[in-house]
Amino acid sequence: MNQNTSTTVDLETIKTIVTTLDLIPLIEEGFAAYSNGQSVVPPVGELQLDKGEVHIKYGFIESQQFYVIKIASGFYGNTELGLSSSGGCILVFSQETGQLVNVLLDGGHLTDTRTAVAGAIVAKHLAPKKVNRIGIVGTGIQALMQLNHLRNVVDCSDVLVWGRSPKSVQEFLARVQTTEIAQEPGLQICCADSIKTLQRQCNLIVTTTPSCEPLLAVEHLQPGTHITAVGSDMPEKQELESQILAQADIVVADSIEQCKTRGEIAHAMQDGEFDNGDVIELGDIIAGKKQGRTSDQQITVADLTGVAVQDIQIATAVANSVAKSRTKAKPLKRNRE
Repeated sequence: MNQNTSTTVDLETIKTIVTTLDLIPLIEEGFAAYSNGQSVVPPVGELQLDKGEVHIKYGFIESQQFYVIKIASGFYGNTELGLSSSGGCILVFSQETGQLVNVLLDGGHLTDTRTAVAGAIVAKHLAPKKVNRIGIVGTGIQALMQLNHLRNVVDCSDVLVWGRSPKSVQEFLARVQTTEIAQEPGLQICCADSIKTLQRQCNLIVTTTPSCEPLLAVEHLQPGTHITAVGSDMPEKQELESQILAQADIVVADSIEQCKTRGEIAHAMQDGEFDNGDVIELGDIIAGKKQGRTSDQQITVADLTGVAVQDIQIATAVANSVAKSRTKAKPLKRNRE
């Protein structure tokens, strides 16, 4: 008789497990496997609703135990309702039997986390050696998480934040004070009066908005700047003027194939400003097959559209942790004499 042995894991348990994981090498391994052709990642599925968007990402990495299907959503009006703008869950299945192993009710937390970790990975490989000031464009969940994970790879406590309204920035600054970020020695974080000011004063910039119009302008681009573009994960979205990619010395994609149809690279190609033949894939830099930044005067751009291998890696790590805790919890059987 078949038995359903799958385990449903709640958000609080997932959050606790995530704090025990060494996330940067975990996600780096996923990117390297992807660029090395060791994964199967079909095209992204998505739904565009009146009040939100839904992304479906799925796949597996060869020789691993599981395949993963993830549903993640963004409903940006939720903040006015006192709800999180992120939602979703991840299903973990056995590659061996096809049986459902885990239902991870993460509410989008694993997606938000793996995205922020990818930003830290990019900074690790592409940011200038001397980061004078960090610029955060956006004031939502991802903005906060990007800033939090950057602390692991960047030695800089001077931060400038830009949001669409002074209110959103002040709310963001208040949230920062409730996190570990506030304990950072010498932390200086304040509001930028304009995008121009942020671009002129920051040489590491992370954009985290769902904007459908460019926010960063090529005319304010400074030598030595690194930009991590996170928000443009659908064909309609764009945060950077296309000319920025044309001016960049190095342009990196999390997935070249995916960035042909979404993200900053897709827009630059459509505008005739850029040839995707010049793009380097992040996994190849991680694996040492391609070179990243070689000078602090170079302008570098990373286009992160989100790849299923990130979800596979973090969900697999959570699933393994759940399995280990269940094994420890089992009572020992006594031998009968």
